[in-house]
Amino acid sequence: MARSPNKHGRDQAQGFLNNLQDWELSLKDNKDKKMKHQQYGPMSDFSSQVDANSEKEQGNEYFKQKKFNEAIDCYSRSIALSPNAVAFANRAMAFLKIKRYREAEVDCTEALNLDDRYIKAYSRRATARKQLGMIKEAKEDAEFALRLEPESQELKKQYADIKSLLEKEIIERATGAMQSTAEELLKTAGLEKKTNTEMKMKTTQGEKTNEDTVRPVSGSKEISGKKLIESVQPEEKKNEVSKKVTPKSDSYEKEAKSSDINGSQPSGSGNQVSRKLELKSSVLELAAHAASLAMAEVSKNIQPPKSAYEFENSWRSFSGDRALQTQLLKVTTPSSLPQIFKNALTSPVLFDIIKCVASFFSEDTDLAVKYIENLTKVPRFNMIVMCLTSTEKNELLKIWEDVFCSKATPMEYAEVLDKLRSRYCLKQ
Repeated sequence: MARSPNKHGRDQAQGFLNNLQDWELSLKDNKDKKMKHQQYGPMSDFSSQVDANSEKEQGNEYFKQKKFNEAIDCYSRSIALSPNAVAFANRAMAFLKIKRYREAEVDCTEALNLDDRYIKAYSRRATARKQLGMIKEAKEDAEFALRLEPESQELKKQYADIKSLLEKEIIERATGAMQSTAEELLKTAGLEKKTNTEMKMKTTQGEKTNEDTVRPVSGSKEISGKKLIESVQPEEKKNEVSKKVTPKSDSYEKEAKSSDINGSQPSGSGNQVSRKLELKSSVLELAAHAASLAMAEVSKNIQPPKSAYEFENSWRSFSGDRALQTQLLKVTTPSSLPQIFKNALTSPVLFDIIKCVASFFSEDTDLAVKYIENLTKVPRFNMIVMCLTSTEKNELLKIWEDVFCSKATPMEYAEVLDKLRSRYCLKQ
C-alpha cells in the first residue's frame, strides 16, 4: 500500500509549481514588452508622440478659432515633446497672424532644417521675410516653393507680388545711386558753380527782356510780341527785329538752349557735347570699377551650402559668371553632395555643374574628378541622368572626350573617368 505524501513533500511540489508559473509569466511579459517595443518603440517615446500629436491637433483647433496665442502655446508644447517640421511651420503661421515676423521666419527655417522640401515652410518664410524687408531672400523662397509646386496659383501670385516689389526696390536704389554718382561727377568737373551762374544769367536776361523787349515763346504770345515791338521800334529796325522775334525753324530753339547752357553764343555747343561724352565715359568707368569690386566682395563671402535650396539659390544668382560658380563648387566639399542634394538634384543643375567642372578641370583635376564621382552618389542619380535631353547628353559626351579623357589627363584620373562614363549613360 503506497504512502500518501507528507505535508513537507506537498509544500515542496507546490513551491516548484509556483516558481515554474512565475517563470512562464515572466517570459510572457518580456515577450509582450519586446513586441510593443518593436511596434511602438519605448513606451515613453510612444507616449510622447501621442502627446505631441494631441497638442498639435489642439493647436490647430485654436488656430481655426483665431485664438493664435493659445495655438502657439500648443504648438510649442508639441515641439518640446517631439520636434517636427509641421509643428514648426504651424507655429510660424500663427506668428504671422499676430505680426511676429521674426519668430515666424526662425520657425520656418527650423522646419526646413527638418524637411528641406516642405513647400508651406518656404511660402510662409517668404511672407515673413517680405514683412521684415528681406525682399531678395523672400523672392528666393517664393521662387523655390513655386519650383516645387509649379501649378499652384497661390504660389504664382505670391512670387509675382514679391518679384514686382523687388524690381521696384532695385529701380529706386539704382536711381538714387545714379543721382549720387552724377552729382559727384558734376562736382568733380566743376559744373555746379557754372549751373548757379547760368541761373543768375537766365534771371538777368529775363529781367532785361521784360524791360526792353518781349521774349518770344510760342503761338499767340509770339505774335503779340511782334506787334508790340513793331509799334514801338523805328521803321528801319522792324525787319531786323522781325527776324529775331518770329523764327519758325527748330534751329532757333536749339541755339537758344545752347546759349542758355553755355552763357554765350551757340559756338560753345561743341564743348558741351565733348563734356557730355567725358562724363559718360567717367560714369561707365566708375560703374565697371564698382562692379568688379562688388564681384570680388561676393567671391570672398561665398559660404558652403547646407541644402539643395541654398545651393540652387547661390548657383542661379551667379548665373552667367563661371568664376563665381566655380568658387561656390570649391567651397563645397564633394563628399557632402549626397547629403546636400538628397532627392532635390535636377537634371539642368547637374548638366550645368558638369560644364562648370570642365572649366577648371585642367587647373584642379583632383577636385573635378571628386565632383564628377560624388555626384553619382546623389539619391536617384540614375533617374536624373535619364531626364537629360539628347542635346545635353551629346554635349556631355563631347566634354568627356575633349576634356575629361583627353591625352593631357593623367592616367590615374583617366581610368576613373572612363568608368564613370557609363554612370552618366554616355556611349563611347
